[in-house]
Amino acid sequence: MTEHNRRGFASMEPDKQRQIAEKGGRAAHAKGTAHEFTSDEAREAGRKGGQRVSRDRDHMAEIGREGGQR
Repeated sequence: MTEHNRRGFASMEPDKQRQIAEKGGRAAHAKGTAHEFTSDEAREAGRKGGQRVSRDRDHMAEIGREGGQR
C-alpha cells in the first residue's frame, strides 16, 4: 500500500469490486444507457492507445529488453 490508506471501493477484495461493477453494468444495459462500441470505434480507440504508449520510449525499450530475454 502507499502512504494513503485505501478506503471504500479500493479497499475491497477484487472479486467484491467485480461483483459491484457487474451489477452497475447490467443496470446500465437494462436502462438503455450503456455504451457499446462499434468495430470502428474500438479500432480507433486501440489505434489511439497504441500511439500514446509508443511515445513512451523508456516503456518501449523495456518491452524490447523483455522480448530479447525470452
